[in-house]
Amino acid sequence: MPYLPEKYADLEQFCAEWALETSQERHLKRASSSMSELQAFYDAITPRAAEILTYLDTFPLDALPAAERRLLNLCLSLADVSLSVEKYRVPLLPDAPYSTKFRADTSALG
Repeated sequence: MPYLPEKYADLEQFCAEWALETSQERHLKRASSSMSELQAFYDAITPRAAEILTYLDTFPLDALPAAERRLLNLCLSLADVSLSVEKYRVPLLPDAPYSTKFRADTSALG
């Protein structure tokens, strides 16, 4: 069973580090990464982000197959990394809440 859909197999190298399930995991990964690591991830995913999201739109969000879920998690990590790369040029964003104190409440999501 492939880790990502076959058409995105070249991105599998990023899954172990960046296909993270929670916003807190993504925040901690960004905050603990070097700018060169963030840039490498950003450079690999950004050119294909629109294509990936169009592909993912063909699936119901609440019933994504595992490979597509990992692909979505890569895109969510890209969203977390983008401000560090595009604007602030540092892994830990100024004035951002500390990841150890911020918890997203997803209980209402079911």
